[in-house]
Amino acid sequence: MKLIEKIYKIFIETIPVLIMIGLIPLIKNDYSLTLAYIVIIAVSLLVKYEKKEYILFIFGFIIMIVFESIFISTGVEVFERNSLFGLMPLWLPFLWAYGFIAIKRCVGILK
Repeated sequence: MKLIEKIYKIFIETIPVLIMIGLIPLIKNDYSLTLAYIVIIAVSLLVKYEKKEYILFIFGFIIMIVFESIFISTGVEVFERNSLFGLMPLWLPFLWAYGFIAIKRCVGILK
């Protein structure tokens, strides 16, 4: 595969993440933003789903809640939007979880 093809495929794989990040300043309600993320993720996985990606999604979701909680407890991170456990935005673990899938796919393209 040519370099330009790899760059194009990586860009395509990152579009859902870019859209999700772009929605953060536009949708102020964390619950609405979380719902939008769930829809984007569901559509993305319906368009393309690789075997056992749900495991990676669940792992990313759980592990990022744990790690973000640790970062917050040390004062490294502070969120103004804290709808999940009073610590972080509810939508953040969904963004990270799908990010894990996008990263896995991009690494696969680079191999």
